[in-house]
Amino acid sequence: MSTYGHALYQLVYSTKYREKTLVKKDRETLFRYIWGLLNNKKCYLYRIGGVEDHIHIIVDVHPSNSISDLIKDIKLASSDFIKSNHLFPKFNGWQTGYAYFTYSNEARTNLIEYVKNQESHHHKKSFKKELIELLQEHGVEFDEKYLD
Repeated sequence: MSTYGHALYQLVYSTKYREKTLVKKDRETLFRYIWGLLNNKKCYLYRIGGVEDHIHIIVDVHPSNSISDLIKDIKLASSDFIKSNHLFPKFNGWQTGYAYFTYSNEARTNLIEYVKNQESHHHKKSFKKELIELLQEHGVEFDEKYLD
């Protein structure tokens, strides 16, 4: 028998020091690159989006991947891609940590819309406030001093 599974995740991580370096005009190039990375790892990308200081990825993670290794690989490869292609001149890397959340398949459509509307969403709410709400919604204990 083959290995089968479905694991819908929202992956969230930010630029180092939450610097606003991911300028809009080049974000799609970065997002397409990350899609290729995920595709090579047999993951199914539903949506990727973000703003100047962080990104969200809605993805079905293939069972052969661990979340920590997957995020580490995405961050390392995308950082190299950004630097070698001079994509975001002020980009200094990704923040060390990350957040991930699991969802039922029924939540997929709402998640996709949520990520699609990141630009307008963040006119009203900071990334830190958004992250705190996600952590609380999922019952994740955290120390606020580590969210800066």
